[in-house]
Amino acid sequence: MADKKAALPRKTYERELLRLQTELVKLQEWGRAEGARLVVIFEGRDAAGKGGTIKRVAEHLNPRVARIAALPKPTERERSQWYFQRYVEHLPAAGEIVLFDRSWYNRAGVEHVMGFCTKEEHQLFLRQCPIFERMLVEDGILLRKYWFSVSDAVQQERFRRRLEDPVRRWKLSSMDLESITRWEAYSRAKDEMMVHTDISESPWYVVESDDKRRARLNMIAHLLDSVPYREVPPPVLELPERPPSTGYVRPPRDLQTYVPDHAASL
Repeated sequence: MADKKAALPRKTYERELLRLQTELVKLQEWGRAEGARLVVIFEGRDAAGKGGTIKRVAEHLNPRVARIAALPKPTERERSQWYFQRYVEHLPAAGEIVLFDRSWYNRAGVEHVMGFCTKEEHQLFLRQCPIFERMLVEDGILLRKYWFSVSDAVQQERFRRRLEDPVRRWKLSSMDLESITRWEAYSRAKDEMMVHTDISESPWYVVESDDKRRARLNMIAHLLDSVPYREVPPPVLELPERPPSTGYVRPPRDLQTYVPDHAASL
């Protein structure tokens, strides 16, 4: 774990985040113009800051171009398929970006630790995953994999805050709480996963995430530096003049039902 650094000031964070998000929009437009396909995988322990980072990455992007893939647990039919099959249908077409909020690496982590897959299925995954990812890269997909690393003390504190906050309580599940008691098992699973899947064609990049602000800026900056995008000039648009009225009269307001003015009561 890196030495603890001073908290990043909010104004500094917000200023740099906006600059990086502006660059992400440029990357998006370059990808659309070039037909690039970008896959970004976000993995890490529960409460490591993946969701917040994904939110900041996607915040100003076109949702028709950049989408988040957060798959639920597999159906009975999906469990009978080749393991990677249900992820393949979420891969990007030309000009698209897909942000995987967890991914096929579920099998190397939670499924393995919690016993949701067999030892044979886990070992098969570790053999097939590098082959699968090499196929994606060979086909031209830009694949980036980020592991968000959080300390046990910080994870515990984030769990506590979620438990006490009514608007974030939904983020905490019994599975999350069980991860506390299985900390070392998850550590061993992650280490084994890295040994097999940290390959030159699709390496893992570790993001220190005890400080969420630093983690978000560091991850986005690295992603931008790793993609050879350029600024694409936007199309020239001109706001037209409003044409003169042709006599349209708006219907009386009492013919429609309006939302009550709750704000007036504040």
